[in-house]
Amino acid sequence: MRKIGVYGSSFDPITNVHLWTASTVAHRCKLDKVIFLPSSSKRRDKTMETADEHRIEMVNMAIADNDKFAVDDYEMKQDGWEIYTYHTMNYFKKLFPEDEVYFIMGADLLVDIGQGKWTKGEELVAENRFIVMARNGVDMLYTISRSPLLRNHDDGKTFHLLDKGLSMEISSTYIREEFSMGGEPRYLLPEKCYQYIKKNKLYQ
Repeated sequence: MRKIGVYGSSFDPITNVHLWTASTVAHRCKLDKVIFLPSSSKRRDKTMETADEHRIEMVNMAIADNDKFAVDDYEMKQDGWEIYTYHTMNYFKKLFPEDEVYFIMGADLLVDIGQGKWTKGEELVAENRFIVMARNGVDMLYTISRSPLLRNHDDGKTFHLLDKGLSMEISSTYIREEFSMGGEPRYLLPEKCYQYIKKNKLYQ
């Protein structure tokens, strides 16, 4: 039985911190594979700056040299009104029926789920396991204890709380802003992605 982590984000664009985070989680949680799951531009709760094909191409370039990393465009293929993490996790559990599948997320999303902001949030928590990465200002244990939804589904295995031990905050937003204002974010993202953005005049 393998351990597989599903790492969802807009990846607009993918950054070196995304890669470092995935690598750290894989190492610390003994994952056999991390699947990068780019968000669809059809989602109603997010606005993407870049078309799906550009973002997934950059993810493919960024992870090409790591056998533990893979990419899946499942959410990009779904209709906008059907994109919920609950359905996404059901897809991956059916895809890997003999394996343990985890949803990788930041502690800020744990707060949102605990506050009932996610569609099918209770079913999601009841039927899945999570690797939760620390975020500045979020007390993960407090978040779980204060939410009836989270604490009543916490059997000791539902949430693997992970403090990465080092705060590295390079956001995709910062990189987009640098490109748009003529800045130089070259070493904040993979070189191939940097060159791809320049060539295709993204974030201008």
